[in-house]
Amino acid sequence: MSDANLAVVRRLYDALQARDVSVIEQVFAPDVEIFQTPELPWGGSYQGRDGLFTFFLSLAEHLESAVTHEGMFAAGNHVVQHGRTKGKVRESQTPFDIEEVHVFELHDGRIVRFSAYIDTPAMLDALGT
Repeated sequence: MSDANLAVVRRLYDALQARDVSVIEQVFAPDVEIFQTPELPWGGSYQGRDGLFTFFLSLAEHLESAVTHEGMFAAGNHVVQHGRTKGKVRESQTPFDIEEVHVFELHDGRIVRFSAYIDTPAMLDALGT
């Protein structure tokens, strides 16, 4: 199961890079829960597919970024990815290169919970807040 869960998460990252909405919809469960600290402008708790797309659209509205994976491993029903997010703040064009961790919970081959963690003080500094 852990190899299958890793494959689902890798498929998600490929789909995000390619902006393939159909694959993104396939890998997330309809009742998915998303969380990122509400300290960030796009942060908070989101539910369902509508919440998922609200989260990603809000993130893209604020940042132009890409994730670089430094490691990924399975832990039971969870997959943990750690790496860096690098890009620029859209409004100010301020560059950033910040550590991040993504934690996915999967059931029946679909992501049911996605939690994104980032070096929040560094991101707030890049945002100018």
